[in-house]
Order: sequence, then C-alpha cells, then structure tokens
Amino acid sequence: MSENEFRTVKASQQVLKELMVPSYANFGGKVHGGIILSLMDKIAYTCAATHARCYCVTASIDSVDFLNPVEVGELLTLYASVNYVGKSSMEIGIKVVSEDFHKGIVKPTNTSYFTMVAVDEETRLPVQVPGLVLEDDVEVKRFLEGITRRKFKRTYKDELRQARRELDVEIDLGRLDGENCRLQR
Repeated sequence: MSENEFRTVKASQQVLKELMVPSYANFGGKVHGGIILSLMDKIAYTCAATHARCYCVTASIDSVDFLNPVEVGELLTLYASVNYVGKSSMEIGIKVVSEDFHKGIVKPTNTSYFTMVAVDEETRLPVQVPGLVLEDDVEVKRFLEGITRRKFKRTYKDELRQARRELDVEIDLGRLDGENCRLQR
C-alpha cells in the first residue's frame, strides 16, 4: 500500500440485514444479545477489511448500548462506517435498528464503536491502513469524535492502572460500606 493512499468513508460503508428467527431467542423470548454482538462483529470486520483491503482483527469494543429489545420475526439492519483511522487501527461506528413489519415500527436497538486492526495474514503484525477522505461535516465530526474517544480510552486505561496500583485492601475497606456485599473473611 502506498503511504499516501486515501479512501473515502463511503467506499467501505456496509449494511447488513438479517431476519431474527426463533433459534436466536433467549430464555426471555427476545433475541439473544450474543447474536446481535456476533452480527456487529461481522459487519465491523467487513467494513474494516473493505477499507484496509486486508485481514483485520477486533482489538476492542467500546460499550455496547442495548437501547431496545429485539423480537423474533423482526428484521435487524446494521450500518457500519469507518469513523477514524490511525496507523493500523480503524474505529468502526455501528448502528443497529430493528423493524417490525406488522406494526410498521422501526426502532434503534444498539450502538457501538469497534476498534479493528489491519494485520498481515502471515506475520500477524499490524500493517498500515489507508487514510480517510472526509467529504462532509458529518464525516469530519465523526473523525474528530474518534480522536476524542481514542484519547479518553488511553486516559481511562492509565487511570485504571494507577488506581489498581494504589488500591490497598486494608486501607480501602471502608469503601465497602453501603455496597451490596457482605465481608466474610
């Protein structure tokens, strides 16, 4: 790949539609969250691999927000777009909606950001991905938000690492007061 290669956001955008069948139901009669997560991972891979034109792996998934339950018989539609690219990583924004044909209701069900990394199939080492051509204000905003999310993720990891190092069970025992636990040691 050329170091100055760039691709548009639209060139790798993906849409995946799947009918929710009875075998996808959980014990509560709704579509199992794991089914939806699997579909989200599939479309994230397709979007990232289309942009990078090589094998990609899921590096991380930001929180997946389950906004509304998905019913058996509904049509699930997933939308994926490359929001941000680094050297070898890409942030893929995913939006999921479900459609009830009988009632004519379309509702949002999930949103998330997947970080995908392009890797060489033989060495499994990260490889450089093309840059992103930003063609409108929405794409610019999503790229800038991706930069912000990346910064927050780094800060969060650093702060969590520091908090773990500073944690002293004997000193911090008082923090358990009012929590839903019982100390029995």
